[in-house]
Amino acid sequence: MTTGRIDLHVHSTCSDGTDTPTELVELAVETGLSAMALTDHDCMDGVAEAMEAAKGTELEIIPGIEISCEYEGKEIHMVGLYVDDGHSVLQTKLREFRDSRFRRNEIMVEKLRNEAGLDIDYDSLVAENPDCVITRANIARYLVNHGQVKSIEQVFTKYIGDDCPYFVPRAKVSPQEAIGLIHMAGGVAVLAHPILYRMNMQRLENLVEILKGAGLDGIEAVYSTYQLGDEANMKKLAKQFDLFVSGGSDYHGENKTYIKLGDGTRHMPIPAYLLENIKERKNVY
Repeated sequence: MTTGRIDLHVHSTCSDGTDTPTELVELAVETGLSAMALTDHDCMDGVAEAMEAAKGTELEIIPGIEISCEYEGKEIHMVGLYVDDGHSVLQTKLREFRDSRFRRNEIMVEKLRNEAGLDIDYDSLVAENPDCVITRANIARYLVNHGQVKSIEQVFTKYIGDDCPYFVPRAKVSPQEAIGLIHMAGGVAVLAHPILYRMNMQRLENLVEILKGAGLDGIEAVYSTYQLGDEANMKKLAKQFDLFVSGGSDYHGENKTYIKLGDGTRHMPIPAYLLENIKERKNVY
């Protein structure tokens, strides 16, 4: 039985985190975690490295992913846990995601250079972010590191946030399709950080009911930026629809310095017993 503390939502340099998978394992061991899920955006490239780095330790590495989805014009995320990173159908879909991201990033960089007048080019961006899925966070850090903008926050609020002039949307799947992909690859599907979608409770209940019908397994009810009332409401929603409770910090390293691995923005220990419930659900697939 897993004991101690866990973190089931963590990002590495393979997407928009700043710690390599190996560095994440070292930090998780130092922090005293007993299990950690690597859940990079639309990518599982760091899982093998994390598992190799964890050999000889007591840390359990859970192969995971965070898939970008769209629901009624709103971006939502689906976390997959215990996903087979070598599954051929999933990998084909992830390659499609990656190709779409490449073109989206190229267009966004072109707009920043040609319309915003910032000194950035795509080849240099890629050279500074080798072997990873480049996201807006990588673009923001590049601009800050090269003295073009004062802070990462400013990049998002002025240039490439969702409602900003140089933002370019990317291809997304439906949450139902994401659930299907996760199940096909042997994993369990978790609705990530639902409070962040800024839906009223009725609309959120409708979403969860629809996704439950598509096979949703759990809700991320313990999360870095939740208030205690948020956590209680999400646990209640999970119980209402017979879903397991998951939890994670959404750690990104230096890209989100206010979030600590295993603790989030506050002392937020995620109890290991939650993982036992998840493992029981996993055995269904």
